[in-house]
Amino acid sequence: MIIEMDFNSSEALYMQIRNQIIIGIATSKYQEGDSLPSVRRLAEHVGINMHTVNKAYTTLREEGFIKLDRRKGAMIALDADKLQALEELKHALRILLAKAVCKDITLGEIHKIVDEVFVEYQRCNGAGDKNRE
Repeated sequence: MIIEMDFNSSEALYMQIRNQIIIGIATSKYQEGDSLPSVRRLAEHVGINMHTVNKAYTTLREEGFIKLDRRKGAMIALDADKLQALEELKHALRILLAKAVCKDITLGEIHKIVDEVFVEYQRCNGAGDKNRE
């Protein structure tokens, strides 16, 4: 697993780990059932505190991306609750779209960006237009 930390970023370190793992899942870099490094090993690898990695793993577990097992460690285990995922997406989009409106970004520009990013993940997963409604 390759996690790269940007120590100059304003984004919290645990969120950087979380986001990179989610992107890794979306791009099929990590598959259902794959094991993640132990908290200690990942912390040592990227040069951060173990509590930071633990917070990232806990957040991923709470969001339904991984399962934590005392014997097996952390594993990719996707929660199939689509309704909950849609509500979380809606909540996150409210803030992003509010920022966009404040910066005079048009609905057309937003749609173009969403389409571009969504297609990137479809290509990585080998999905066609079946996911686009």
